[in-house]
Amino acid sequence: MAKPQTKILFVCLGNICRSPAAQGVMQSIIDARGLSDRFVLDSAGLYGGHAGELPDKRMRIHAFQRGYRLDHRSRPVRVSDFENYDLIIGMDDSNISRLRALAPTLEAERKIMRMTDFCRQHPGVSYVPDPYYEGSEGFELVLDLLEDACASLVDQLSQ
Repeated sequence: MAKPQTKILFVCLGNICRSPAAQGVMQSIIDARGLSDRFVLDSAGLYGGHAGELPDKRMRIHAFQRGYRLDHRSRPVRVSDFENYDLIIGMDDSNISRLRALAPTLEAERKIMRMTDFCRQHPGVSYVPDPYYEGSEGFELVLDLLEDACASLVDQLSQ
């Protein structure tokens, strides 16, 4: 009997740095563990100004150097996402607050989680910082946090 799929939506502000990177990192981990049939992944942003764009070139370069391919096209969060996904994971407190305000029901609001709540190797980190105005170190930190959180998330959901 096939196990049910878990549908996860990763969310950040513009859907060009953190959330598409989370989607790419998570996809890589589930592929490597042979769990691709157990998960459906997507990402979206709370700002629609980048709709249709590829992830930020700097994020794609840093991700590629770690073996991740980021080819998602940015899209805004939709109210229907709250019905279509089991988990909606925000990158920072602002994302979480805005997602809660968009949630159409209390049940939908319960699907919202913080990415760093899954971190094991980075205790005390409460958000994934936006690297858009940062240098290389910012993009590398985001990938470090996402690798940690996504590995833990897969561990929890695949048990």
